Amino acid sequence: MAQAQVPVDVLHWLLAILPVVVLLVLLVPLRWRAPEAAPMAMFTAGLVALLAFKTPWHTLTVALGKGVWDAIFILYVIWPALLLYQVTKQAGAYDALRKGISRFSRNELFIILALSWVFSSFLQGIAGFGAPVAVVVPLLIAVGVRPVYAVAMGVLAHAWARFFGTLGVGWLATIRVADLDHVTRAAFQSGLLILIPTYLGGFLVVWFYGRWPAVRHAWPLVLILGTILGVGQMLATLFSPELSTFLAAAVALLALYPLSRWRRYGEPITGIDVRPAMAERSATDVVETRPVMSLGMSCLPYVVLPAVTLSALLIGPLNDQLSRLRLGLAFPAVDTGYGVSNAATDKYSPITLLTHPGTMLLITTVVVWAVYRSRGYYRAWADLHEPERISSALLIDAVPASVPVIAFLVSSRILDHSGQTLTIARGIADVSPPTVYAGIASVIGALGAFMTSSSTASNVLFAGVQSDVAHLHGISAESIIASQAAGSAYGNAIAPANIVLGTSIAGIKGQEGAVLRLTIGWTVVVAVLTGVATILLVRLA
Repeated sequence: MAQAQVPVDVLHWLLAILPVVVLLVLLVPLRWRAPEAAPMAMFTAGLVALLAFKTPWHTLTVALGKGVWDAIFILYVIWPALLLYQVTKQAGAYDALRKGISRFSRNELFIILALSWVFSSFLQGIAGFGAPVAVVVPLLIAVGVRPVYAVAMGVLAHAWARFFGTLGVGWLATIRVADLDHVTRAAFQSGLLILIPTYLGGFLVVWFYGRWPAVRHAWPLVLILGTILGVGQMLATLFSPELSTFLAAAVALLALYPLSRWRRYGEPITGIDVRPAMAERSATDVVETRPVMSLGMSCLPYVVLPAVTLSALLIGPLNDQLSRLRLGLAFPAVDTGYGVSNAATDKYSPITLLTHPGTMLLITTVVVWAVYRSRGYYRAWADLHEPERISSALLIDAVPASVPVIAFLVSSRILDHSGQTLTIARGIADVSPPTVYAGIASVIGALGAFMTSSSTASNVLFAGVQSDVAHLHGISAESIIASQAAGSAYGNAIAPANIVLGTSIAGIKGQEGAVLRLTIGWTVVVAVLTGVATILLVRLA
């Protein structure tokens, strides 16, 4: 695709970004639901590809097939995650967890930061691919966070961990496609730029909770945890980029206990009258029934999931055996009239089924269900509350979530195979002097994350182009790739598929636009600060 002669004039550039504009307009100002907005964006991308980018029908068909296959990868996280949620919920575990956590610390902001920022980042370090959103959003709702805010926190606070998370899969993909002379420098600078969404992610959670009074209360906690997470990751990139997020998040997780003993964060908060993110307790909430299980037993899913995942990924002989089963679809070579070509492949984007996060979630679900059932928790919970059928609840949540995910990923493949993504990236590069290009490099990474809901996919799409443009401009490719990496991380805060996963888990399907309105302003601020920091890095290089 590097040899493609895609048009980069104003008309084609505007047409290339039209699907993204359509999606944003439908979701935010017009407040359409994702299942309605996503197919419209997909249709727009296909129409532009056919009429303006010389894309044959067979190329469009291959792009559609690849997009559906990419969506299956994500849906295999969504469905098991929703199943785990229902299996846990119908046993009364969330009720027990909420009540048990209140004894751990009576400071609800401390608990919210611990869950939305630290615990989700730990999960991203080992599992990723939507697992942090699926696991943490229900926990936030259980401790009293309003569903829309819970989803916003769930997709935003751990965005910093996306690039080096999942044991470095995004980083490994980047160094395969980018032309870099100093790999260690690129990793370190990536960690340096990712400090910005790390600290600001924690501060936005605090802002959501209680505005400036909450910030005055929690700023020491945010700085301590942010330093452990962000600076810890940055330093770990010098010796092990693949483990940098996991190691930093694990240390932060351990640091929560001594921090909870600090009276400032162990006692209830005072002086915060307005708490936008928190649901109002009704009169019926005051009368609490005794939970059907202990706090330790309610935490079972969050012990089993890391244990299963780490065993499958870090035990060498076991990982070798599990990684042998790889499923992928064969696709023919296709091209366009502008020379955008995609080679034939026997196994496109193969899924390593037995180490896939969806499999880890399924194994966890089976273990949790078996333990809870053997202890009689489902029967005990049903005696106190009207239970739902797990299968029915799963279908109600998962089916509507699947439609927009498929449409989003098909749109991404159409944009890629038709050359529209190249037109966007090269168009920005062609009209940008070196300094300006450095300032907006992370926006290209964020655009890739927006389209694909994946830091890894964003870097596969754009890291090669970014390094090539950096060499043409005569500026540091390592700094530009670091900016691309940061963008591919923070861009996940506005990625539609991530938000759909969160709203499905939270039971607020159709409110994706409301979540996006909470996260998009933060994303713009992070993009501006990352741009300024990238310019400084380039000038110092």
